Amino acid sequence: MFVKVCGLSTPESVREAVDAGADAVGFVLTASPRVVSPSQAASLLAGVPNTVFPVGVFRDEPVADAIAIARAAGLEWIQLHGTRSRADVATVHDAGMKLVRAITTGAARDEFEDWGEDLLLVDAAVPGSGESWDYASVAALPVLQGRNWLLAGGLDAANVGQSSAAAQAWGVDVSSGVEASRGVKDLAKIRAFVHAAKATATV
Repeated sequence: MFVKVCGLSTPESVREAVDAGADAVGFVLTASPRVVSPSQAASLLAGVPNTVFPVGVFRDEPVADAIAIARAAGLEWIQLHGTRSRADVATVHDAGMKLVRAITTGAARDEFEDWGEDLLLVDAAVPGSGESWDYASVAALPVLQGRNWLLAGGLDAANVGQSSAAAQAWGVDVSSGVEASRGVKDLAKIRAFVHAAKATATV
């Protein structure tokens, strides 16, 4: 099971995610309780080995702005939420970067299609809210079958196994589910989540 831990903002939380076995870590570079500056993200990168890929997370910023900010932080991966287009995917790749394209469970069916992104992320109706949703509702979607995609929204150590199995997800992404309070990561919860997710078989 591929695991991404998002919204990290301290060296300690980065170290915990990496040591626990996370495959990717996310730094929020848009308005959020979890926001870090490009310079802070660049500093946090020092704790990320080459075997783990760091991702800059954006919401509604124009794709050109997201690319510029990610570059300032030294990031090669960006995650784009909000209304996006196939042209945005091409723009990210033309810039020599890789893309996690994030959509919500209520997105139009064509948004679930493969637009050429490196990873698709399917989130709750309100990303970052920590709200659970009907994970099994995406399991039968033919457009997701055989693809590398991440499940997000309302996940924690207690439900990640059951939820990812219900959705038939290839990987998972967590943020609020490993927090002591909104925007503040709990190191024990990070480790417990990664270990629980890794114990789940990948579809």
